[in-house]
Amino acid sequence: MTPRKIIIDTDPGQDDAVAILLALASPEDMTVLGITCVAGNVRLSLTSKNARIVCELAGKTDVPVYAGCDRPMGRDLVTAEHVHGKTGLDGPDLPDPTMPLAEGHAVDFIIDTLRDHAPGTITLCPLGPLTNIATALERAPDIAGRIARIVLMGGGYFQGGNITPAAEFNIYVDPQAADIVFRSGAPIVVMPLDVTHKVLVTKPRNDAFRALGTPVGIAVAEMTDFFERFDKEKYGSEGAPLHDPCVTAYLINPDLFTGRHINVEIETGSELTMGMTVADWWRVSGRPPNATFMGDIDADGFFALLTERLARL
Repeated sequence: MTPRKIIIDTDPGQDDAVAILLALASPEDMTVLGITCVAGNVRLSLTSKNARIVCELAGKTDVPVYAGCDRPMGRDLVTAEHVHGKTGLDGPDLPDPTMPLAEGHAVDFIIDTLRDHAPGTITLCPLGPLTNIATALERAPDIAGRIARIVLMGGGYFQGGNITPAAEFNIYVDPQAADIVFRSGAPIVVMPLDVTHKVLVTKPRNDAFRALGTPVGIAVAEMTDFFERFDKEKYGSEGAPLHDPCVTAYLINPDLFTGRHINVEIETGSELTMGMTVADWWRVSGRPPNATFMGDIDADGFFALLTERLARL
């Protein structure tokens, strides 16, 4: 098969970094046309820096990295240094990047790339708040029909929220943007907390990363060492969930996942439930389906794939 052409939209974040590394290690499955950065886990100046750090760690300095929106569409920015540390990539001691940011704005890159390629050939992979994607859709409504698929990490149903009782972080940061994306008509696949909380970096799994003995393997192990301290204390779990790599793993092996094609609406009116993904899992609303909402994953298969691919870098 011809590799799928993708744009990764991201706010790195340790788990974003692992998702990017998995994509860069899988050229037979996907070609990363560019990485677009958004404010989210940390502010934009750091997310755009971290994306370049990850590219250099992987030895893939030919992938352009664009800076995008530095704040949500209609709310003040909420960040997550309490989870990811002050840099967003706390854990490993990685050098500052030498590769420059690509010229131009991330939103323009998204629009231009979708218009320059044949319809249905570009997959968007948002790993953070959906501000860049929604802004592109607002500025250029014609691109919605050109998107092959949007595969995103965000939301939750059975797991509720992780930043508020009702909302997952990525959707909560910019619920107005999420609402635009879910109403766009583009095909959407959602990796919610219901899936990502099942891929825990237990000690044996992290030891497998470290045992690769490569700069990538050791850095990933050190990232998850840092990242897991918050989630283990919060959830009482054996390790931290690797949220964002579920997106790129799905593009490599969708058979690892199971879900349902259902209606998903985004709450934008109530502060109590702001950013909630109202997922009609039981199909009781009568509203038409607009997203494939994943509910389960083969966690062992996921980690086998991830470890095998990271070993390539």
